[in-house]
Amino acid sequence: MLIRILGEGQFVVPDEALAEINHLDAALEAALNAPDGDFRDALDALLDKVRSIGVHAPEDELHESHVILPFADATEEEVRDMLGDEGLVPG
Repeated sequence: MLIRILGEGQFVVPDEALAEINHLDAALEAALNAPDGDFRDALDALLDKVRSIGVHAPEDELHESHVILPFADATEEEVRDMLGDEGLVPG
């Protein structure tokens, strides 16, 4: 699976990691919907997981990303604008 973090490029992430990534995506969505939720910690956890298990895709090869995640310093509004019906990560 190819996951793009805006401003950082594409990461090749094993399909086996999808469940964990979806869990972190759900935690981010819950933080955005909670009155006192800290979306920043949840976003950092999601991006850190992709960075730690993913391998940078070669920059000279262009492929369509399966998932696009926000910049690390995205605002709450920017993250909300990227959310789909299934969060940031479908599946």
